[in-house]
Amino acid sequence: MKVYQSNEIKNISLLGSSGAGKTTLAEALLFESGVIKRRGTISGQNTVSDYFPVEKEYGYSVFSTIFQTEWNNKKLNFIDCPGSDDFIGGVVTSLNVTDTSLILLNTQYGVEVGTNNHFRYTEKFKKPVIFIANQLDHEKSDFEKTMIQLKESYGNKVVQIQYPLSTGPQFNAIVDVLKMKLYQWKADGGVPDILEIPASEMEKAQELHNALVEAAAEHDEELMEKFFDQGSLTEDEMRLGIRKGLLHRDMFPVFCLCAGKDMAIRRLMEFLGNVVPSVNETEKPKTMDGKEVAPDANGPTSIYVFKTSVEPHIGEVSYFKVMSGKVKEGDDLLNVDRGSKERLSQIFSVAGQIRTKVEELVAGDIGATVKLKDTRTGNTLNAKGCEYDFKEIKYPEPKYRRAIRAVSEADEEKLSEILTRMHEEDPTWVIEQSKELKQTILYGQGEFHQR
Repeated sequence: MKVYQSNEIKNISLLGSSGAGKTTLAEALLFESGVIKRRGTISGQNTVSDYFPVEKEYGYSVFSTIFQTEWNNKKLNFIDCPGSDDFIGGVVTSLNVTDTSLILLNTQYGVEVGTNNHFRYTEKFKKPVIFIANQLDHEKSDFEKTMIQLKESYGNKVVQIQYPLSTGPQFNAIVDVLKMKLYQWKADGGVPDILEIPASEMEKAQELHNALVEAAAEHDEELMEKFFDQGSLTEDEMRLGIRKGLLHRDMFPVFCLCAGKDMAIRRLMEFLGNVVPSVNETEKPKTMDGKEVAPDANGPTSIYVFKTSVEPHIGEVSYFKVMSGKVKEGDDLLNVDRGSKERLSQIFSVAGQIRTKVEELVAGDIGATVKLKDTRTGNTLNAKGCEYDFKEIKYPEPKYRRAIRAVSEADEEKLSEILTRMHEEDPTWVIEQSKELKQTILYGQGEFHQR
């Protein structure tokens, strides 16, 4: 894998209600970009994202999964987040280290409670949002109803870029009003046929195109002047306007796809690579003392560990974002939170369990390392002379609690180790040793969370 620069890197969260199709979309993205040779399925228990035994057992995501793809000389880092509110910690973590959010909707149901919950978090973290209308091949899919609900919920900032020619089992084509082309797929999806828009659809397509042009022009004075003078914009000018609209949360574009049949995946990745803001264009993260840190590859090296996972046969895997500078295999860094030194003996680009060794990652990129001695989630690691210290992620307060105990005294130490590991993997778990009750109290986000 080549070393990508900050202006070539996009960090993206996959959000949406349970059943919206995030994990299936992840498979399609990985397949189309060549990371995997065959798409897995949730029923087959062989997807890249849901690879932990508990996720295979329940058939839904419990942990967030980091994966990377390369497309048109851009690196797209994704975090596939659980849909259930019980595992909201994965969403909060993701929004702290990504710059754009894709919110998937199951078009059988439209805007759901989970959609609204995740949107509120994007609002809190001021992250751009792109809505993805998924599962258009389902017999109960209702795209028009979904669009009505989106506009009722989020207003006129919702702007269509695509619409399906039809929905249900016969779904195989979309009209793209940015490109003003018809995309059509064969039964196995993948590479589309790009055709002219049929005459029967031209009036609708032109109306939506004009609305998109006007929405894009609103975010740039020069574009607005050109729009008033000429009544239109070029495709590149529209992209510029959409990017600015995304950055300021003044535009929520809507895309269509069928992740299960691998339809419209390539067009989505093309848009993400061409239009979605790169890490150097988004809001700069701040240190504990309020200093803004630009993702400068020539700055002092600093990384932030945002997730820790304990995996069989490997042990602890630490996922990090390069906040500044460059990080290389073999670097010696200081953990500013714990005062200990760490050596990054290996660094990886990851896709679930698939880890690819890389020699270097630059500011804004996301990677992983293994077997750090004394580093925890939320720690900052710096090169000598760098004094950055980034804030720990703030998670929502627990909603449920229960008392637990070891079966026997001999197991108490083992229980304590397991609880510590649980908190490390999911900081929304909170463990309290109650002296008054002489009990261990486990706090969590919900009933499913505490199973």
